[in-house]
Amino acid sequence: MSATVPRPHGFETVAVIGAGTMGRGIAQVAAQAGYAVRLYDADDAALARAFDAIDATLAKGVKLGKVTANEKGAALERIERVTDVVAAAERAEIVIEAIPEDLDAKRDIFGLLDRRCGEETVLASNTSSLSIGALASATGRPERVIGIHFFNPVHIMRLVEVVVTPETDPGVREQVVNVVRSLGKEPIVVRDVPGFASSRLGIVLGLEAMRMFEDGVASARDIDAAMELGYNHPMGPLKLTDLVGLDVRLAIAEHLARTIDEQRFAVPAILRELVAAGKLGRKTGEGFYVWKDGEPIPKEAP
Repeated sequence: MSATVPRPHGFETVAVIGAGTMGRGIAQVAAQAGYAVRLYDADDAALARAFDAIDATLAKGVKLGKVTANEKGAALERIERVTDVVAAAERAEIVIEAIPEDLDAKRDIFGLLDRRCGEETVLASNTSSLSIGALASATGRPERVIGIHFFNPVHIMRLVEVVVTPETDPGVREQVVNVVRSLGKEPIVVRDVPGFASSRLGIVLGLEAMRMFEDGVASARDIDAAMELGYNHPMGPLKLTDLVGLDVRLAIAEHLARTIDEQRFAVPAILRELVAAGKLGRKTGEGFYVWKDGEPIPKEAP
């Protein structure tokens, strides 16, 4: 196992709960930053896929000259794959939950972690919209529960939302901000409100782009180009929706409609139709684009 890098905030081991797209991305950047990483998933096959995806991403970084072969090897050695959630979380200074957006499932995980982790362990969630306070209430340490919302793809996107509740210990907030910076990311601190900052802004733009596509205003490519070229967005809202996952976007929109405003966050029919058809974006090969070899091929408006 490659050596970890000592940190002034005292964190050396990061446990990541969930080996999906976000979990594996968080594990990768933490390992690259010198942390010992325990990546948990109950499914051995999911862990194998996650590790292969991390390997491939780092290999691409080597090819592009952004990562050295030695750095790639050291990062992979720092990642331990674990199928026992307690074994993954024990002796970790910070545990980052990255399972699907299901409040009850997340509360179950937080309750278990609270019972089995050391008193000083920080429990964090990568949720993009669910209440951190609701997760904290499942524990006996609400002052040590916090949100750390990464963006996809984790190894590229610089922004991380650090989400705090009224009970979050200021010292924990500072520790987590420092952890985020140590990963090469830029943290913003946001209050625990539905959708935080980024999801509220991003989902409004994404839903309106879907309505425009649905109404035949323009093709997905041209709608995205309007934001990429006209507003200097690195990626248009429909392509981003495909990358995030249409099912994820649907869940966020429904949550914000329930908790903030039904009209403002009303879900377009086309989003429900695509999700019902299993067309969830890049991960299934089709969403607002058709995806081939990881690259988007534009579709015409209906």
